[in-house]
Amino acid sequence: MAERGRKTVEVKSLINKANIQLARTDAYADTKFKSGVCAMVETVLYNSNNYDGFGFLDNDNSEVGTLGYYSRKYNLKKHLLK
Repeated sequence: MAERGRKTVEVKSLINKANIQLARTDAYADTKFKSGVCAMVETVLYNSNNYDGFGFLDNDNSEVGTLGYYSRKYNLKKHLLK
């Protein structure tokens, strides 16, 4: 039986792709979708000791639980920006 290969994803690449998803405004990028992306991103960032906060895409539309609350951009620690 062949051994399965183990694959890893770079944190920087994952966060960049997640930020693109969180900036989406189409009908499919609803609150449930974006909250799932946020949960995944935060797990990866905390587990890899790379959490450095986030910013809302629109500070005037950031009430907890709304679509604006989950429309955000996660920051990368400086060592990942290289």
